[in-house]
Amino acid sequence: MITYKGIHHVSLTVTNLDQAKDFYSNILGLKEIERPAFDFPGAWYEVANGQQLHLIVLPNSQTIRKDQSLNSREGHFAIRVANYTHTLDWLKLHQIEILEKPKSVSGFAQIFCADPDGNLIELNVDQADMKK
Repeated sequence: MITYKGIHHVSLTVTNLDQAKDFYSNILGLKEIERPAFDFPGAWYEVANGQQLHLIVLPNSQTIRKDQSLNSREGHFAIRVANYTHTLDWLKLHQIEILEKPKSVSGFAQIFCADPDGNLIELNVDQADMKK
């Protein structure tokens, strides 16, 4: 049997590194961290508690969605945030298209958005934390 400690990183393909870095650094506020000298462009970010997000430039990626509409059933990764309302307000301030699901049957209050390449991101809090 496998014993897990947690998710180390999620890798996403992007087509324009400058646009992606602007989104992940300035909109999502993730901290860029040192990346090994691979022979292809990309960027690494610290999410929380040693968890990382790795961006890989691959213009002909098979994982980039053609239809970039926000759909919570598409493949995505989720990041737990401290405050639903503050996160929602921040995204709206930066005119990021969002899909709100504050009363999802999952038990999470969810906000979905996408990066410039259409990679889907869920930002969530436990619904019980919204009442505090």
